[in-house]
Amino acid sequence: MEEEKHQNQSLPHYWGNTPEEEYYKQQGIKSTKSYYTSPRGLTLFTRSWQPLQSNPPRGIICMIHGYGNDISWTYQATPIFLAQNGYACFALDLEGHGRSQGLKAYVPNVDLVVNDCVSYFNSILTLDPNFQNLPKFLFGESMGGAICLLIHFKEPQFFRGAILIAPMCKISEKVRPKWPIPQILTAIARFAPTLPIVPTADLLDKSVKVPEKKIIGGMNPMRYKGKPRLGTVVELLRVTDYVSSKLSDVEIPFIVMHGDADVVTDPEVSRELYVSARSEDKSIKIYDGMMHSLLFGETDENVAIVRGDILKWLNDRC
Repeated sequence: MEEEKHQNQSLPHYWGNTPEEEYYKQQGIKSTKSYYTSPRGLTLFTRSWQPLQSNPPRGIICMIHGYGNDISWTYQATPIFLAQNGYACFALDLEGHGRSQGLKAYVPNVDLVVNDCVSYFNSILTLDPNFQNLPKFLFGESMGGAICLLIHFKEPQFFRGAILIAPMCKISEKVRPKWPIPQILTAIARFAPTLPIVPTADLLDKSVKVPEKKIIGGMNPMRYKGKPRLGTVVELLRVTDYVSSKLSDVEIPFIVMHGDADVVTDPEVSRELYVSARSEDKSIKIYDGMMHSLLFGETDENVAIVRGDILKWLNDRC
């Protein structure tokens, strides 16, 4: 009953009723939001979270969210934490997500999304002359982790390293639809790519461990609650097949982090990335009993462990 009451209430922000500007001030950071027009003419919603002090930040972190997520709800908890620790963070709602242009949760071509991200992250360097010389890092969760690797293949020299949180580098055989389902989906998707009919379990339920945090996650007004669209699923199958075939081409320094109880993306694939990658500087953390949402959905103690590992990795490289 108590849970139902909570679900019927809605909050303007995941932290409660405090207005954004006031909350950022309380957290000791500054934040901006704006719209960016990508080279293909798509209007994308962007945010930044930066340290308050006047001296330059320790580094720049370019962040990419996962499928069905956005940068305005619980996602903000991580960049706020990183900004408090001296890092300037920048993120955008991907096409079809959050406040960005596009049909909700429809991603017909991930290569175009990669181009959007690269052009936006390049544009950040013009915001402040100090930014040019700072180390730049990629940060991606789930689908965003796969997009980070695609950005690395496209711009191998631009970033100093990547933080990959439960990356979707390959659809696990445990959850991948069995033959002939992918072939049937691909055939139908040619004629009706936007149809939201792919049967899957609720990702929020499968990602978030703490019941109270499931309620807060469910309050996100931007969250896509429908079934995955045919065209998006077919495209994610294509992209993950491509990324998993190129794991040995990964050369960027990285840390990959995964919960061993994750049923959304497969920790075995993260182990495969760690073993296969050509990177000289590579680290892996597999967390016992943790699920997919490492940076929000776990207990506060677990979230603090993961955050601490991210911060240590960054500080050692700045």
